[in-house]
Amino acid sequence: MSSTTIHPSGRPAPADPADVAPLLPPGTVPDTLDGVTYVGLVPFRMHRVGWLGLPGVPYLGDFPETNVRLYSVDSRGRRGVVFLSLDAARLIPVAVGRLGFGMPYRWSRMRVEHRPDGTLTYTSTRRRPGALRATSRITVRPGEPIDDPTPLEHFLTARWGMHGTLFGRPLHLRNTHPRWPLHRAELLECDQTLLTAAGLPHPAGPPASVLYSPGVPARFPPP
Repeated sequence: MSSTTIHPSGRPAPADPADVAPLLPPGTVPDTLDGVTYVGLVPFRMHRVGWLGLPGVPYLGDFPETNVRLYSVDSRGRRGVVFLSLDAARLIPVAVGRLGFGMPYRWSRMRVEHRPDGTLTYTSTRRRPGALRATSRITVRPGEPIDDPTPLEHFLTARWGMHGTLFGRPLHLRNTHPRWPLHRAELLECDQTLLTAAGLPHPAGPPASVLYSPGVPARFPPP
């Protein structure tokens, strides 16, 4: 999968752990760097996803996705992410994620555009009307590769698992993949309501970090 990672905060400074702690599942607390934590807005494309150990499939396994995430650590010291929302363009993966793993997937109309000038635009509109309806339009220009990530870039991307709950019990789902090949990126456009729909304040300042990756193969073993 390939992705663009945008890390805005609810104000010009990074997020206060006390502000996001109530949004995390039991058994986890906000993971911090220098006393602060972050909110991630991550649009990307999944390619040939497979389920239950089966090989990846075309069409149903190829779709754009955008997630809103927090950064967490549990009592065993396992660092991961917590998804507040996951917008995806295929109904079956959305149903599998919601029913099989209790994840907050939303079925959305989505598109990824690669332009001749090298920019990428990710758009999404949730299909369900009402209070949960949310949209996003994000345009980035990938830049130079990163050979030596900063502490913040490492903190935000060196994540090999997610925390959540399933049938009322804490869940830790591992994610096995190589180290992300990272590029810095320029954010040209970010018009979205996904953060406020997830219960977060609208960003009051520029992102703390904007990254792009051409992608890695990923595997999710059983929880």
